[in-house]
Amino acid sequence: MKTAVIQFPGSNCDGDALHAARLTLDPNAQFVWHTEAGLPSGTELVFVPGGFSYGDHLRSGAIAARSPIMGAIKAHAERGGFVLGVCNGFQVLTEAGLLPGALGRNRDLHFTCKPVHLRVENTATAFTSAYSQGQTIEIPIAHGEGNYYADAETVARLEGEGRVVFRYLDNPNGSLNDIAGIVNERGNVLGMMPHPERAVEALLGGEDGRGVFQSLQGALVK
Repeated sequence: MKTAVIQFPGSNCDGDALHAARLTLDPNAQFVWHTEAGLPSGTELVFVPGGFSYGDHLRSGAIAARSPIMGAIKAHAERGGFVLGVCNGFQVLTEAGLLPGALGRNRDLHFTCKPVHLRVENTATAFTSAYSQGQTIEIPIAHGEGNYYADAETVARLEGEGRVVFRYLDNPNGSLNDIAGIVNERGNVLGMMPHPERAVEALLGGEDGRGVFQSLQGALVK
């Protein structure tokens, strides 16, 4: 799956994202700088990584969401291309309107970095088909603003349409309904706060995040 990893000033998980993409999806995955107006020809997955784009000024992801590359990412998503936003990438996708809701300060106002347990809530997506329904997985988090919020109508729609795909078992940040990851209506855009790219090798402490990338590879085959 030809993969582009977006880089913004302040990104600090882009190297992890590129490594995971090259290991699991595309040995030729490449970086794309945020000032580019287009994606590499043939791009199938856009990976918007974590970090602190623009130092989290204004709001996390607010400035990055207005970078030139976002026009190409939106067009890619509208064509049915896959987009994965992790941590700050999730924040960018909500700020850009590719996913509903917003990410606010953690409930305890502290930056939290630790492994967490998630339940896979919906395996009928391009990002989760390699998992089992209800499976518990362990993936690390590293964020200060991961508290997912949306109005009651939006949350009800996400729940009713099966668009909450990952849920915290022990909520680390106060997210409504323990939401850890959601997809858009079409199911080709995923935003999640935990870092699957940091859990693709036993050497790094676990491989539970690998299922996200295996699922994408399977979706491409289909």
